[in-house]
Amino acid sequence: MQQKSLDDRIVIASHNPGKVREIAELLQPFGLTVVRADSLGLPEPEETGLTFAANAELKAIAAAVGAGLPALADDSGLVVPALGGAPGVYSARWAGPGKDFGEAMERVRRELGEAADPAASFVCALALAWPDGSCEVFEGRIDGTLVFPARGERGFGYDPIFRPEGERETFGEMEPGRKHAMSHRARAFEQLKHRLSDV
Repeated sequence: MQQKSLDDRIVIASHNPGKVREIAELLQPFGLTVVRADSLGLPEPEETGLTFAANAELKAIAAAVGAGLPALADDSGLVVPALGGAPGVYSARWAGPGKDFGEAMERVRRELGEAADPAASFVCALALAWPDGSCEVFEGRIDGTLVFPARGERGFGYDPIFRPEGERETFGEMEPGRKHAMSHRARAFEQLKHRLSDV
């Protein structure tokens, strides 16, 4: 694919305030003006992909074409092997229409049961799309363990029940800077940063 350059603006193709905030913070070193998709009146497309990469690409292309600007979309979620990979690409949907992640975390606890392996991973796919519909995808992953009850009020989503390997704190307890340095999103961003350094 021919390398394409960014101007000074990029659309974040998400209506999730926590996700937009984290992505904006990770983009700060590039001096880009971040534009939220909802501020442009762009609808959230239905996530019909079967993988994180497919959903990220779908969202990024829709925003880039709709806004006429480069767009960045993230699709990420919690993968629990003992639940057959669930909630996976359905992580947000487990929270229901009200985005109640307290209920989503309780559902994970309930379905996991007492004896199951508590291993889990967070996976992130970042898609960088252009107004012509072309797209590049970058993926990151971090492994860890589920802990119950939930701990901490930082972060968002499933952060309070996920403790990364080698750490004592959950993502919900960590200072944002520490989380950003190791998270699945940060690992995907490392790949994106190399790409942006070339433009």
